[in-house]
Amino acid sequence: MSQKKKRILFLCTGNSCRSQMAEGFTNALRGDEFAAYSAGVAPKDVDPRAVRVMAESGVDISGQTSKDVEQFIGQEWDWVVTLCDNAREACPFFPGLVKRSHRGFPDPPQLARDAASEEEALAHYRRVRDQIKELVLGLPRSLEE
Repeated sequence: MSQKKKRILFLCTGNSCRSQMAEGFTNALRGDEFAAYSAGVAPKDVDPRAVRVMAESGVDISGQTSKDVEQFIGQEWDWVVTLCDNAREACPFFPGLVKRSHRGFPDPPQLARDAASEEEALAHYRRVRDQIKELVLGLPRSLEE
């Protein structure tokens, strides 16, 4: 008898970087136990640098798209996880027996804004990517308060 996968919604402001990484890692590394989705409170295009550093780690997120959190309201979730402070503050109410968790990560585009080179910019993305991978590898324990 197969057990139902736990559903996780990862939220960020733009759904362009951190939440996309979390969705990609969860489905690639933990897809046997979890079904991950991502959305933003103000979605914009998926960040090409996020796609690049995820590909370096063996996970292809090039087919993922930014989605508005509004389209997920009313669905059943086991966890709704905010990955930035702005998303935590703007997160809509999700009815039902959903666990909310906040695991803030620095914003790679913001960190890379003043980078002297593309390699320096990518270093910020790689650091945050690796932190998000650790969160995903520790699921569900890493979401418990």
